[in-house]
Amino acid sequence: MIYLDNSATTRTYEEVLHSFTHVATRYFANPSSLHGLGAEAENLLTQARKQIAELLGAEAEEIIFTSGGTEGNNLAIKGTALALKNKGKHIITTQIEHPSVIESCRQLQELFDFEITYLPVNEEGIVSIKDVEKHIRKDTILVSIMHVNNETGSIQPIEEIGNLLRMFPGIYFHVDDVQGVTKVPLSLENIDLCSISGHKFHALNGCGALFVRKGTRVKPLLTGGLQEMQARSGTESIALAVSMAKALRMSIEKYDICKDDLRKMKNKTIHELTKMNEIVVNTPEQSSAPHILNFSAPGFQAEVLVHMLEQSGVFVSTTSACSSKRKRISNVLLAMGKGDAIASSSLRISLSYENTEHELKVFIDVLKKSLGKLMKVTR
Repeated sequence: MIYLDNSATTRTYEEVLHSFTHVATRYFANPSSLHGLGAEAENLLTQARKQIAELLGAEAEEIIFTSGGTEGNNLAIKGTALALKNKGKHIITTQIEHPSVIESCRQLQELFDFEITYLPVNEEGIVSIKDVEKHIRKDTILVSIMHVNNETGSIQPIEEIGNLLRMFPGIYFHVDDVQGVTKVPLSLENIDLCSISGHKFHALNGCGALFVRKGTRVKPLLTGGLQEMQARSGTESIALAVSMAKALRMSIEKYDICKDDLRKMKNKTIHELTKMNEIVVNTPEQSSAPHILNFSAPGFQAEVLVHMLEQSGVFVSTTSACSSKRKRISNVLLAMGKGDAIASSSLRISLSYENTEHELKVFIDVLKKSLGKLMKVTR
């Protein structure tokens, strides 16, 4: 099996599974309980929070444990919007955000009369800093822009946008870093809120974290208790928190060792794809993350190619996992000006530090054979 769908989810590290099992078995008590077992669990949770904060360049009290990127994005956007609604009701985001961001904004617009500005992107999928500045208004309270696009891997100029927003202290800056964390370094210096998801870096499904800078106002979406600095009620999973901290540390360490090899593998694959007349590469080679590669086969159904590759043991995806089953055309590629034929036939391969050059060679060979079979059928 050759697994090239790591942006959808990654295989959990064995060491992370071991940590999860050990903690879930030994430290199963509720960390809010007053007895000794509860205190042990609370201590482990505190340690995991501190470790994740240090790895991200934050302080422990700025880390809120969540169930993943979708919850983190919802809490960041809706939570700050509801906290600041008396100050203003204007939010700036882009046309290529993850559905959890787009739908959060849409819900605020429909239910609470917020105004949303969806910024365009250029042909490489990158937003203009001048566009961000041009659309800032007196009632703007939040700018939400993803770091790495989940479909094409395009990297947004987050540092430059953060520097711009320093001149507007009343505006919060949220970054969806679900696809960037452990693959593309990011400083939190000028960011107020930042979402990550454990299963994107070899932790288990169902865990994530939201960085909330000190002083940032966020209304909780889940109420009923005082957990997570009163920002997210509900009994925390100690096992998920501890194992996610381990996965984050291991993946950051692997970045230092494997980042150059990952980039070389991706660029070599792009080179091989450009040799194929049937293929259009959508991911920019330079201004993109090292692990995501999006391409199209105009005239062929993407779902058919996905299943043909699967029959040969190669697993890829169309669009993002959160929207692929809806069989929708890629809004990201449309925003990049690619047109319907390209946007409706796109596939994505996404790598981890465990993939090899040999696996990608096999992928190219299988893709060529699959396209050859399809061309014979359509003639």
